[in-house]
Amino acid sequence: MSNIYKNRKASHEYIFIQIYEAGIVLVGTEIKSIREGKINFLDSFAKVENGEMWLYSLHISPYEKGNIFNHNATRKRKLLLHHREIMKIGSKVAEQGMTIVPIEIFINEQGKCKVKIALAKGKRTYDKRESLHEKDRQRETARQIKHEF
Repeated sequence: MSNIYKNRKASHEYIFIQIYEAGIVLVGTEIKSIREGKINFLDSFAKVENGEMWLYSLHISPYEKGNIFNHNATRKRKLLLHHREIMKIGSKVAEQGMTIVPIEIFINEQGKCKVKIALAKGKRTYDKRESLHEKDRQRETARQIKHEF
């Protein structure tokens, strides 16, 4: 896989319960902007509406060399999943108060743009602190191992 763009803040804000891979419906020059890395995940989320899954607030910058037919940067985009998966995810969101966040966008071997979305629960403040302490511990052990050799 080439061109992988990750939502690094999502792992800090949420605990991922289950991860799905979905296709995304793009228009016009959006794929060219994605290949250039002009993506911002800030505050993006997915929602189930009328049996379809939609991705909101994902900012894909307009293509620089485009013309008047460039796309709207923050429009809602349809995600392509099986109907059964959409219904399963929608019921978990409604019943258990979970949310759906995009964690990664990539272009696969066939040249198709895919989105990894996660069914997630928000972390509490103490969970976030514990995650930071764990990262610090891992960095410290990596430094010690590096200095021993």
